[in-house]
Amino acid sequence: MTMRYDAVFFDLYGTLIDIRTDESSDAAWDALRDALAGYGIAYDDGRGDDRDDRNAGLRARFDAAARPLIDAARAERGEWAEPDLLPAYAALLDGTDLGDGRDDGRDDANDRVAASRALAWTFRRGSTSLLRLYPGALEFLRALHEAGLRVVLVSNAQACYTRPELALLGLDAALDRIVISSDEGVRKPGAEIFRRALAAEGLAANRVLMVGNDVRCDIDGARSAGIDGVYLRTEISPADDPAVCESAVLSLTGADYAGVQRFLGL
Repeated sequence: MTMRYDAVFFDLYGTLIDIRTDESSDAAWDALRDALAGYGIAYDDGRGDDRDDRNAGLRARFDAAARPLIDAARAERGEWAEPDLLPAYAALLDGTDLGDGRDDGRDDANDRVAASRALAWTFRRGSTSLLRLYPGALEFLRALHEAGLRVVLVSNAQACYTRPELALLGLDAALDRIVISSDEGVRKPGAEIFRRALAAEGLAANRVLMVGNDVRCDIDGARSAGIDGVYLRTEISPADDPAVCESAVLSLTGADYAGVQRFLGL
């Protein structure tokens, strides 16, 4: 039998990974503030024990560092721009010597990048109440590989959060290529991120299937690049998404990997 597709592109959150995060939570900002204290940096408004007050200065400092990154990306790349926010974490370390006692008084650039990544990952862990693979995800990806299909991640995400999560859950080794919006500077539903993934893999759009849980970003975005889409209506799909996506070649309820395999003839 001749396969209809050469590769399957995947969304991540709500498609392969079940996750719950709250970046406004006290736990996230407390964790970041405590991590900064380990570098000798105090972000404490000094107004007692109220957590919102205690983190107000840190929130404001991060927002002030992130806003120019967001504005510059949109000015350069338009509506579907996606900046890398790691420099905003680096800005929280300004004025801190990370040079491990080197007598020149300067920290190495690698030290600052590593510290920034550690801060981002600390914040991400503090904001996350649930992180797990959907049952059968790794087995599904393995079955696709065994059938000769390439498996590519195309995710709207911050790499400083997502790459550690991929490693933690063992997904990094199960993917042939990882395309993350903050690395690319563009995000779904813009067609550009899909075109970049196609070009990187040397694939024709009509030979690729996109699997995702968001009609606008995953299915309609892929379609704008000429790619067929399978829609999985999971618990964290957008609330106003329909049960059946008219623009998808297949709609399924939940992370129904068996249904995708049947559609592919595997």
